[in-house]
Amino acid sequence: MRILRYLTRDILTHTLAVSFVLFLVVFAGRFIRYLAEAAVGSLTGDVLLPIMLFKLPGFLEMILPLGLFIGILLSFGRLYADSEMVVLKACGVGPGRLAVYVMVPALFVMLAVAVLALYIAPEGSARAQVLLDNPRSAEGLHMLNEGRFRKQRRGSYVTYAERIDESGLMHNIFVFERSEKDGAHVATFAREGEIVIDEQSGRRYLELRGGSRYRGSAGKRELEEVTFGLYGELIPESRNSLRRSGKVEAVSTAALLTSDDPKLRGALWWRLSLPLMVPGAALIALALSRTDARKGRYAKIGPAMLVLLIYFLGLTQGRAVIESGTGPELLIAVHCAMGVLAALLLNAERLRNLIKPAYAQI
Repeated sequence: MRILRYLTRDILTHTLAVSFVLFLVVFAGRFIRYLAEAAVGSLTGDVLLPIMLFKLPGFLEMILPLGLFIGILLSFGRLYADSEMVVLKACGVGPGRLAVYVMVPALFVMLAVAVLALYIAPEGSARAQVLLDNPRSAEGLHMLNEGRFRKQRRGSYVTYAERIDESGLMHNIFVFERSEKDGAHVATFAREGEIVIDEQSGRRYLELRGGSRYRGSAGKRELEEVTFGLYGELIPESRNSLRRSGKVEAVSTAALLTSDDPKLRGALWWRLSLPLMVPGAALIALALSRTDARKGRYAKIGPAMLVLLIYFLGLTQGRAVIESGTGPELLIAVHCAMGVLAALLLNAERLRNLIKPAYAQI
């Protein structure tokens, strides 16, 4: 029992320390991305901090398994480098018992990741999505600033709104666009307008009311004039924009269970895979942590990280296959393959001892 408490405390200490460092790195990277979207007018500054707070559980569900993996490598690497593992082996603690000891902190992390991935992270993403879908979170239009001309798309799109109410209603709107296909110039004037969100697709549209639209080309006398009472235009968003990338993550796990959409089923299996990968990753880290005083405690971190990267890429590919309309067979096969690999690595020394006599007889 003392050995179990000692190993559990040491593993969890390393896991928390590594997870904290990884969290700072991920948090800084995401914050820079959100600042970049705010700089181009996609977000207002006052929603950045709430969105970051709501997204925190989504960061931790990925950080904790990696933190546990590196924490086990560092913890057992120190035991091997300081010859403490020799003492444990002399006390009868073999690979099987070490695997049981490692499963105790791994189960704690697995439970935490399951709660985060299945419940807390989707709820946080849903609340963040509410802020992102609010028209006022996009400086009124994603492309309009009050009382300022704004260039978009390398200067081929110029917009202006004289005034924007607290409700998001814009007054005296001007939009100028130069078509890249035929070189035509389009100028639109509207008395007022606002952003509307399509409930089915979630896409945002600029809805203009009471205005005129002029279309012509330089050097030509033709000028097309259209007067409208209501005119709608889709607001373009990049593939990696926060609004588009967070739609699936904001769906609750209960809704995913009843959905037949391939993308939603892929998200469901991904959420289930995150806690399931924790035991396999823990056993692989235990097996690859073997070292000695001459090699040092960090000798196996590189190969171990490569194995974990292959594990993660396999899960990512399995999710992509599910999203394409195929079943979860590949995802399940990846988990099984890594479980078999962990068992083989843990019993590598015993297998070598069995193979050597047979090879000597040959």
